[in-house]
Amino acid sequence: MAIVQKSIQLKARQRGFHLITSEVLHGIPEIASCDAGLLHVFIQHTSASLTINENADPTVRQDFESHFNEMVPENAPYYRHTCEGPDDMPAHLKSSLLGSSVTLPVSNGQLNIGTWQGIYLCEHRDHGGPRRLVLTLSS
Repeated sequence: MAIVQKSIQLKARQRGFHLITSEVLHGIPEIASCDAGLLHVFIQHTSASLTINENADPTVRQDFESHFNEMVPENAPYYRHTCEGPDDMPAHLKSSLLGSSVTLPVSNGQLNIGTWQGIYLCEHRDHGGPRRLVLTLSS
């Protein structure tokens, strides 16, 4: 089994759900020579997350943001971790709900995902800054 591991840094993005599939693929060109394997994508942050979902209609990403803001509101009176601003504790909760990694199958040099699927960076902070990903390709 061959394993390739790379780290990439994503540019800072505004709060919301952002498609990053092409950036991930650009960060690990070795995927092109993988006949069969797995790509594991891990985010090294606790206030942003990763998920797989709709890659065509941008309103899906807007609806994700709206739903998570309703589900995990800012300024809840029971939050104790508030020193980094009203978006910080909700960002940690949203990150835990969605998760810090995704694993995708690789077949014939490309991700073997559905036609309408893409990798989302879920930025839960108003000013989260650049985000680091660890990409591990096992073939």
